[in-house]
Amino acid sequence: MHSLERRRDIVTRLRLDGRVEVTELVERFATSAETIRKDLIALERRGYLLRVHGGAIPVQAMTFEPAIAARTENAEAKMRIAVKALETLPADGAILLDGGSTTLMMAEHLPVDLHLKVFTNSLPVAQALLAKPLVECFTLGGRVRHNTSAEVGPAALRTLGEIHVDAAYVGTNAVSFSRGLCTPDPDEAAVKAAMIRCATTTVLLVDHSKFGLDALCAYAGLDEIDVLITDSDLAAGHREDLESQSFEVELA
Repeated sequence: MHSLERRRDIVTRLRLDGRVEVTELVERFATSAETIRKDLIALERRGYLLRVHGGAIPVQAMTFEPAIAARTENAEAKMRIAVKALETLPADGAILLDGGSTTLMMAEHLPVDLHLKVFTNSLPVAQALLAKPLVECFTLGGRVRHNTSAEVGPAALRTLGEIHVDAAYVGTNAVSFSRGLCTPDPDEAAVKAAMIRCATTTVLLVDHSKFGLDALCAYAGLDEIDVLITDSDLAAGHREDLESQSFEVELA
């Protein structure tokens, strides 16, 4: 079977079954696992699917977000990203830490002898920073969202409009190569956009599973990122997509 026919068949099975397994596709098409992996990479790059361990699932627009406590997927990759991000911290000055599981890991692993002013809209991040005696922690204020424990709304936006920081460490729910950085909630999107505007340098912390996804609200273009830190499990197709971007890419 020609590769084009095989890939069409894979997409059809995805739509019918909601998931495909590499082992099943190898048997179905009487081909090698490496050939199937190349098919899945090609289809992922074109936005038809998202590769997961052992197979693939359909790409769907993200319309909800899990609570912080439930975000256990790719924990090892997120830890590597968080540790890598520590290497980019300024020696002193002020930074912003967005809400999210990766930025929380970063806060938990800040060196205890680090002198920094840290602004955050995340209550879990602020709680973690209380263990860092030389860090001055400031929360943005505003309404606290139940799902993410993040402050949003006019008060948070007002604070962001009054400050300037050396670096903003921002997470995202989705990286769309056509729309940019996306998140399901409009209020969080507004805060993330304001964080990027008030920072000299924007560092995006995002694991490989977020690439090729989309969500309701786009809040920043890829050209607004200065440094992107992701994990080494990033699909080859997405690595190629990143090569055409102007920002620095670091793999953890």
